[in-house]
Amino acid sequence: MSLFAQRERPPARQDPRQHVRSTRKPNDKSNVSSDSQRRPIVFVVDDDVSVRESLELLIQHGGWQPETFASATAFLARPRVDVPSCLLLDVSLPDLNGLELQQRIADDRADMPIIFITGYGDVPMTVRAMKAGAVEFLTKPINDDALLSAISHALDQSRAALGHDAEIREVRERYESLSRREREVMSLVVSGLLNKQVGGELHISEITVKAHRGKVMRKMKADSLADLVNMAARLHLTPVRRA
Repeated sequence: MSLFAQRERPPARQDPRQHVRSTRKPNDKSNVSSDSQRRPIVFVVDDDVSVRESLELLIQHGGWQPETFASATAFLARPRVDVPSCLLLDVSLPDLNGLELQQRIADDRADMPIIFITGYGDVPMTVRAMKAGAVEFLTKPINDDALLSAISHALDQSRAALGHDAEIREVRERYESLSRREREVMSLVVSGLLNKQVGGELHISEITVKAHRGKVMRKMKADSLADLVNMAARLHLTPVRRA
């Protein structure tokens, strides 16, 4: 069934809070509940109100939380969320166009995959969007099942990205708990130096190196040297060598 065809099925049951969400101003945070307590969010940016309303119903039917915006500027005013999310983005918009918005949020919202929707499209435009990281480029009228499948896939990607980011943050917090000397020892150990060699680099005894190394392993919650090396790679640590 086409996204814009007349729907025969009854509308999905709606949570009254969703009506509050759809009518609030983009910069009004008073009705935004904690992201951690909400379902995955599917953002829609399209200047056609009929498209926004149709997509809102479809997203609700899929079991997700819709949030719709008429312009890129309105969407940019919405704070970043910490739940799985994706963006259904029209190419033609009244302020920033879809491709420009994609470029604007590429770094800040990397965990939010983008699905482009457009009434027209050409090969160069599609290639540009996909190279910039879009997960799908759909042309209206859009088949409901195809769109629901694309959204589900995008949310799976978002969920994985958020999980990875959370792991990196945890490892970074552990690393920041290390003392300066412990960080130096860790950097040299993961580069492959033995305790004696680390001691020579830092001008400290081998026994002192062992003590620092033990603290590093405990604070970083590393089960093995290989585990510690993996953590260092995630943090992009470089060996600290002394003359």
